[in-house]
Amino acid sequence: MSTKILIIGACGQIGTELTHSLRKIYGADNVIASDIRKLNNDVVNSGKFEVINALDFNQIEHLVEVHKIDEIYLMAALLSATAEKNPAFAWDLNMNSLFHVLNLAKAKKIKKIFWPSSIAVFGPTTPKENTPQYTIMEPSTVYGISKQSGERWCEYYHNIFGVDVRSIRYPGLISYSSPPGGGTTDYAVDIFHKALADKKYECFLSSETKMPMMYMDDAIAATIQIMQAPAEHIKIRSSYNLAAMSFTPTEIAAEIKKHIPEFTISYEPDFRQKIADSWPASIDDNDARTDWNWKHKYDLETMTTDMLEHLK
Repeated sequence: MSTKILIIGACGQIGTELTHSLRKIYGADNVIASDIRKLNNDVVNSGKFEVINALDFNQIEHLVEVHKIDEIYLMAALLSATAEKNPAFAWDLNMNSLFHVLNLAKAKKIKKIFWPSSIAVFGPTTPKENTPQYTIMEPSTVYGISKQSGERWCEYYHNIFGVDVRSIRYPGLISYSSPPGGGTTDYAVDIFHKALADKKYECFLSSETKMPMMYMDDAIAATIQIMQAPAEHIKIRSSYNLAAMSFTPTEIAAEIKKHIPEFTISYEPDFRQKIADSWPASIDDNDARTDWNWKHKYDLETMTTDMLEHLK
């Protein structure tokens, strides 16, 4: 019996790469991708695809029954910068989609859930350096508030109903294969595109804004690793801190200049600066490394080389 997987939000920044990786492991027929609209892309064309609204419980339940789904990866969400422009919809999408899958697991219709949290759960009062797993969490963004609430619900459904839900707090994610999705850390994706196309970049954050980041390959590896780990190794059922590297726009620009000497960067901070200032500068992810043996592979140097090679 092969595991049957449903990915909700499969056409997003993380969903795209996650779908490809899971199809390689479990087979294209066993990984059903879904999103709110059908695009003409690899995710849609490389296996089974369904159009689904993450806010429609009946649609999700129907797909689970038709495809005999065992596991759901819920990747649909409104990200930080986008959510600030539409708070009510962000809350609705980010929370109710989670309730739908938690309730399917509670009813024993699926066996396992992956739900992504984020460093946005932290806030201005959180210790900024080496932010611990357990610490003050007073998020000041709509996205952060929804993720912090989601963590509490995941923990509750596990403790009260025995739901096997697993989660990691993603830092900023950097990828060459999908465009930025409306997040505050997205400058670190856009900068590579602009460096190659224009040899210059205007950054929407200040030069010394340090944030935790991760190359997408590492994020996908961690996601699959936590889902494949034995249940008894998953000691935290809210969400695990996850880390790889931290850097500033100045530092990433300097790394790019090693490859593109004529590259220049300028700074024009906008409303996203306030969001970035409320987040940690670096993360302590010792629990993930201890409990399920997490290790990152890419640092700033190796990531920059790989990004530029692929984007060329």
